[in-house]
Amino acid sequence: MLTDPSPRREIGIFDSGVGGFTVLRELHAMLPTARLRYLADTAYAPYGNRTPDEIRARSMAISEHLIAQGAELIVVACNTATAHAIEALRARWPALPFVGTEPGIKPAVAATRNGCIGLLATPATAASARLRALIERHANGREVIVQGCPGVVDHIEAGDLDSIELRALVERHCEPLRAARVDTALLGCTHYPLIEPLWQAALGPDVKLLRIETAVARRAVDLWTPGTESPALHVETSGDPATLRRWVERVLGWHELDVQRWPAGL
Repeated sequence: MLTDPSPRREIGIFDSGVGGFTVLRELHAMLPTARLRYLADTAYAPYGNRTPDEIRARSMAISEHLIAQGAELIVVACNTATAHAIEALRARWPALPFVGTEPGIKPAVAATRNGCIGLLATPATAASARLRALIERHANGREVIVQGCPGVVDHIEAGDLDSIELRALVERHCEPLRAARVDTALLGCTHYPLIEPLWQAALGPDVKLLRIETAVARRAVDLWTPGTESPALHVETSGDPATLRRWVERVLGWHELDVQRWPAGL
């Protein structure tokens, strides 16, 4: 895989940790010749446990770094950062396209058969005004059961994808959705598809699970104008590069990619 440290036109992607790899994987498949730079803010993960002010500050610092490296489009591959920071990012850099990651309420409305939809999200996303506005705008009278899921991202970031503890946590978070008899559920965090079988098992085989990463990548592709830049892929982290490198191999299957340490500015 090509790498080139010189600053050129890039697409920047960031998340609190490894969840955004689900978006990166889709985007790389759709734009294999683009220069992509992914930053995992693992030193501050999970964002779902952070305050809105902290999330905005981290998102601003990361975006400033990505722009300095040549980003001409930024994908906020994190539902929580989108909920609390994307409006501030767009106000700070009005000429730069920012693609957010939000639960697909409209596709869920189209998919539901009984009018009852479940939404699994981080606590910060579940409590956000942006999510409430999204539901009010697109639910069209359907019932949306919003379930905050504290602890899940912590297990995923730790690489604990199939433990008894995580299974019990997923079961507990899904119980209100089962009680409400939802027939469609949204995975409202880019980390959550990494344990999709656990959600499906807890909700039951008749509940349709909806993911968002393909739609996010397609939106970025629609906004991107390919140029003459050489393809490259850079991955950075504010945490431990060795840990993230193992995730790159595990989730993306890329075994020869170097992971750089980003010296966080906060």
